[in-house]
Amino acid sequence: MTINGPCLQRCPGNLFNPSDAVTRRSRRGHDKHRERSIVIIAGLTGGIASGKSTVSDIFRKAGATIIDADIIAREVVTQGTPAYAEIIHAFGDIILQPDGAIDRKRLGDIIFNAPEKKVLLDAIVHPRVFERMERRIAQTAETTPGAVVILDIPLLLETRIPRKLAEVILVYVPETLQLKRLMQRDAIDKQAALARIHSQMSIEEKRSQATVIIDNSGDREQTRQQALAVLSRLKKG
Repeated sequence: MTINGPCLQRCPGNLFNPSDAVTRRSRRGHDKHRERSIVIIAGLTGGIASGKSTVSDIFRKAGATIIDADIIAREVVTQGTPAYAEIIHAFGDIILQPDGAIDRKRLGDIIFNAPEKKVLLDAIVHPRVFERMERRIAQTAETTPGAVVILDIPLLLETRIPRKLAEVILVYVPETLQLKRLMQRDAIDKQAALARIHSQMSIEEKRSQATVIIDNSGDREQTRQQALAVLSRLKKG
């Protein structure tokens, strides 16, 4: 579906089978009747500088449960974790800061210029991220039946997460605007900005594969209204 104010239309190219993804059954006392509590799970993604974080924040303030893959990715590679040890073994001490923490910028520079290194890093980190995300989904299902859970995953369409989603939500801006915003945000030149944009799946390809589009080309209030319309629809199931 494309969100233009209150109007919702189905978008083509759904990669995921729509599903109310997490269910559980509970028994109260001696009552043999089992109730099914459903958590609605949707994925949220975007291109670099498209405004995904803005939309995620809107969803959070409106009551959705946000599970942020970037935050979890930082958690699973902290010192003392198995992933931390595997990354040091694979990339060496050169990626460490003086305090022993992983220098994310240096590691990012390595994998940006060596795709095979990115594959190696993803193989270490992604399974642990997905495992922790599943635990948090289960916790939400237990404590907040009926919640809307938004999986905030920058590379959702590239990584193909191992679960079904009710919707795949894309925060969209055309590449020309994406380029302008990235140059302004990071104070980089056009060539550097284009290199970063083109290192990801194109925003137009993402648009063809998403099931919900939030157009962030306008002002913040327009984006907020679209996001609230999406959330309202998800709550209705």
